[in-house]
Amino acid sequence: MRIAHGFALVLLFHTLAAGAEVKAGRAAVKITPPAGIPMAGYYSTRLAEGVHDDLWAKVLVLESGAVRVAFVACDLVNIPAGVSETARKQAEAATGIPAANIILSATHSHTGPLLGGRAVDYVKGAARKTLDAYRLALPGKIAEAIHTAAAGAVPARLSVGLGHEDSVSFYRRFLMKDGTVRTNPGKRNPQVVQPMGQIDPDVQVLWVESAEGAPMLAYLNHALHLDTVGGLQISADFPYTISKLLGKIYGRELLTLFTNGAAGNINHIDVTSPEPQKGPGEARRIGTVLTGEVLKTLARVKPVPGGALHAKSETVELAIPTFTPAEVEKARRVAAEFDKPGSPGTVALAEAFRILDTAERKGKPLAAEVQVVTLGRTLAWVGLPGEIFVELGQAIKKASPFPTTIIAELSSGHIGYVPSRKAFEEGGYEVLSARMAPGGGERLAETAIRLLQELHQIQIN
Repeated sequence: MRIAHGFALVLLFHTLAAGAEVKAGRAAVKITPPAGIPMAGYYSTRLAEGVHDDLWAKVLVLESGAVRVAFVACDLVNIPAGVSETARKQAEAATGIPAANIILSATHSHTGPLLGGRAVDYVKGAARKTLDAYRLALPGKIAEAIHTAAAGAVPARLSVGLGHEDSVSFYRRFLMKDGTVRTNPGKRNPQVVQPMGQIDPDVQVLWVESAEGAPMLAYLNHALHLDTVGGLQISADFPYTISKLLGKIYGRELLTLFTNGAAGNINHIDVTSPEPQKGPGEARRIGTVLTGEVLKTLARVKPVPGGALHAKSETVELAIPTFTPAEVEKARRVAAEFDKPGSPGTVALAEAFRILDTAERKGKPLAAEVQVVTLGRTLAWVGLPGEIFVELGQAIKKASPFPTTIIAELSSGHIGYVPSRKAFEEGGYEVLSARMAPGGGERLAETAIRLLQELHQIQIN
């Protein structure tokens, strides 16, 4: 059986604890947009000219007793709150899985369609019609994938492993000689002093196989921005290579599902190297390196002990910054130059869009959903909206009472960059783009940790 539109492959799973049976199902639905759609990821309008590789919505459904959860990974730069809410509600109506139990994530591919944000306002004519039609159909396709996976759920078995790969990701915020902090300052820039932090090298692997030991699904997680391909061809970026290589090794029936870790300030650019790092070749290289680490990790995975499945979701209200009338007026002038010759550039436009978006809220806080799913006492998932700074993700994993805690950023909505309080003090591109006030990231992390602790206490009791 090959991975194709609307298919579901049934997985078998039995736990080590007596009577604690868990069921699993999976599916993949193609969500590749047509040529001519505006592409995401940059502060300029780019229309897709073709397809390098297809985009997918991939799903793993787990069921234990009366509790069911779904993990969804879409090859998209982000999933706006409206799209996410609609998809999850449609899936709940079709399957009975509560919307709060569906962690719907974007991988953050910059070579997919533009879905939301102020840049949509600048898309006109045929491109806008193509975009609107795609956005209208997307929730139904995601819900279809969840429904197909849920319908095929039967007993299965899971194993987990932790790999380490530190050669393909880099901390992208640097202290400069003038005392400022700059994101991606350029290769071999003599003004660079040092990076302002460290990466998260974890390569987390959840392996699902049949009762006979046939490989069925690999759930992978690593913290790294998906911005290596570039150009005007639709692509899932390096997760495509990982899926392709693992499929060659384990068979075409293997479904590889990738979620991004806390990678808001992590990317693939090595500023100490003069070599160019852009294009399909770079995506293949990174995907190949990560596949190698996955293969090494698979040699030492351990079975997931039995236990109950639990899920909790909590919406946190985050304070937003305030701006003066003069700052808002300046932002309007800068934003008006979008897509014009002599564009103000990414940083200026990001700051202008942030000011305008925030001013339009008239003081209303950001609503950010934190989701936690746990299986027994050993395995947990955390879904967070936005591009989460690596320090926040590591704080959650360190404080989690579960030995394996997988963090999926850009989940169930998108609130932009989520910097740490320290990063707000430093400044830089991500801070100029962030829609929240300082401390918002820590509130999300604290909420996630508390929910993890509450669910762990339930497992103990």
